[in-house]
Amino acid sequence: MTLLAFSALLLAGCAADMDELGQWMKQERDNAKATITPLVPPKKFLPQPYEASSGVEPFSPQKLSVAIKQEAAQPNSLLTAEMNRRREPLESFPLDSMSMVGSITRQNNRYALLRVDNLLYQVKSGDYLGLNFGRVMKISETDITLREVVQDAAGEWTERSSTLQLQEQGR
Repeated sequence: MTLLAFSALLLAGCAADMDELGQWMKQERDNAKATITPLVPPKKFLPQPYEASSGVEPFSPQKLSVAIKQEAAQPNSLLTAEMNRRREPLESFPLDSMSMVGSITRQNNRYALLRVDNLLYQVKSGDYLGLNFGRVMKISETDITLREVVQDAAGEWTERSSTLQLQEQGR
């Protein structure tokens, strides 16, 4: 019983402290001043009409093809012969999508076997492949040497040599 009386007395003492705490909180709330700066209203958006739609798009494939045709029209251009010939099927694939998987020799002519899009193609010297007018110059057991016609930093068309190496399959 004494424990119960002691607990009731302790709670009554806390209740007195709660009244004092409540008064302090009310006083602090009344003394506090809210300092909120008003928001700046947003600027009015004025849309501008697009006026360059009638111009030539700088990244258009048509613009590039016109430039290539103009270059090919030059009498001493490397592109002249390339543009005037019929394109071969392997010229529509980039070199990095091709892999040499083997070579064969038939009637003293060496052929390379290329895998492109999970299809096998047989190429010989003189065939064209790749996007840069690549022409097969030499085929060995382990690689294919190509001559490509590319544009240098100055915009001039130059020849460069590339190689496709035999890709061994992991077993």
